[in-house]
Amino acid sequence: MHKPPEWQRVADAINAAQTILVVTHVRPDGDAMGSMLGLGNALIDMGKEVTMAVDLGTPEFFAWMPGADKVLAELTSGSWDLMISTDASDEERSGDVGIYGRANSQTVVNIDHHRTNTYFGDIHLVDPEAASASQIVFKLWQKMDIAWNRDIAQSLITGLVTDTLGFRTNSTTPVELEVAQHLMGYGASLTEATYRTLGVMSSEELLLWKTVVPTIEIHGAVAEATIRRTDLEAVGLDYLDTGNIVGLLRRVDTVRVALVMREDPGGIVKISLRSDPGYDVADVAFSLGGGGHKQASGADFKGTVEECRATILPLLQEVIAKGTLEIG
Repeated sequence: MHKPPEWQRVADAINAAQTILVVTHVRPDGDAMGSMLGLGNALIDMGKEVTMAVDLGTPEFFAWMPGADKVLAELTSGSWDLMISTDASDEERSGDVGIYGRANSQTVVNIDHHRTNTYFGDIHLVDPEAASASQIVFKLWQKMDIAWNRDIAQSLITGLVTDTLGFRTNSTTPVELEVAQHLMGYGASLTEATYRTLGVMSSEELLLWKTVVPTIEIHGAVAEATIRRTDLEAVGLDYLDTGNIVGLLRRVDTVRVALVMREDPGGIVKISLRSDPGYDVADVAFSLGGGGHKQASGADFKGTVEECRATILPLLQEVIAKGTLEIG
């Protein structure tokens, strides 16, 4: 059951703490990085001793973000007055740095916007109505009346842009546009955030498309594509955000739901889902142990690509049967 965000308790915990750890979820997307850096940069500005960490460190795709070079790839020592987890709906999503952090922090704050949040930790700032975790961090800083600077604002607008797919999902309301306007007033560049996250890809990703495109299949209103581990290694990629590929599939005029399956180490298939307004893929992701939003969700499937496909396609066909395009 949803509980009201504990704004004052979070503010009090931050003010009382001197050493603070900020972590986010494994294989971070733009909102994960944006909310973590938006917190970390501001906390450093406040004079706190700040550690930021995510398993494997900052993905190269997000290396341009302010403060990204300060993010640790693992935690093997240290203890903190306060740990803040951002954009992670459950403890497992925060990975090894989350495990270490929770065991070595006096208090744990959980900041998230997913409706599937398990309310782990001691203090909760969970708002399922928010389009992004970065938006929640923005509201926290507004309430705490911090001194804004471009590094804080740029991080948060990047998270907002990526989780709304450039303000194109049905989670975008006047509130999100107002947040963006405020952040731009604090020095953030909407142009840079949009270009760097939604407007470019690496040359390695382009080469990968040569092997991914032939895997595309369309099943009525569902389109799918597969990324094999060997294909990633062949072009020199350890990791790939699937947003560009799944976004392409969703743009096909007859497609309502897009699916990309990416083979990850450890026998895991990373599922990325996108859908048109009116088609809810969040429940499908949740049923497979993941989560997200109605139009953008994901999950980790234990098994082969073939097993994953056999499991998820019938669920997505149910989404198609229940949905109706809502663009008015």
